[in-house]
Amino acid sequence: MNPSMPALQHVAIIMDGNGRWAQARGLPRVAGHKQGAEAVERIVRAAKEAGINYLTLFAFSTENWKRPEEEVTGLMALLRQYLRSKTVEMHKNNVRLKIIGDRTRLSADILASIDNAETLTRDNDGITVLIALSYSGRWDITQAMQKIAAQNIAFGDITEELISAHLSTAGIPEPDLIIRTSGEQRVSNFLLWQGAYSEYFFTDVHWPDFDAGILALALQAYSQRDRRFGKLRVQAS
Repeated sequence: MNPSMPALQHVAIIMDGNGRWAQARGLPRVAGHKQGAEAVERIVRAAKEAGINYLTLFAFSTENWKRPEEEVTGLMALLRQYLRSKTVEMHKNNVRLKIIGDRTRLSADILASIDNAETLTRDNDGITVLIALSYSGRWDITQAMQKIAAQNIAFGDITEELISAHLSTAGIPEPDLIIRTSGEQRVSNFLLWQGAYSEYFFTDVHWPDFDAGILALALQAYSQRDRRFGKLRVQAS
């Protein structure tokens, strides 16, 4: 481990490549999303075993609502099934679940399942799993500023700390490492504020094939990084 590397608390993953995984096998895109849901289960277990305290998974972006209706409907059906079938299991495994994103476009039954899952698991302390659903970094910053404006806070009193306290991730450490699968190397409107100083790891592996071994490679790569947060290496922290 690099001696200048702080302890890793929070890993975030842009889960990309479900559709390409399916298309490469001659399957409908929804089959890739189903396989991707299985990958979520094994990576939550692997992250917990690795001692990671927070895992954020980018499941569905604000922009994804523009995808074909059939695909969006299939994704929402998978979400319903996952929340209904896995909530009790997550609770038994001491997993705390938190959903971040714009909930205004989600159906009433999905909102009820989210509320149930968050309430049931809120006191668990094994690992906190944040699912970014109907989420974008720009939305997150915008809604934070709207909350601040509604409180009539003086212009001079608006600080970085105040903004962070109004983001959907308030109270959660900023991600130390952001992983993106499937070969793309861009942020895609994910945790724009929170990821300002995150390290990145890119892999060509599609999300359905992502496993504990590849997670271990990402964590090993992270351990060799030198996070200086704008300072010189010789400067005191």
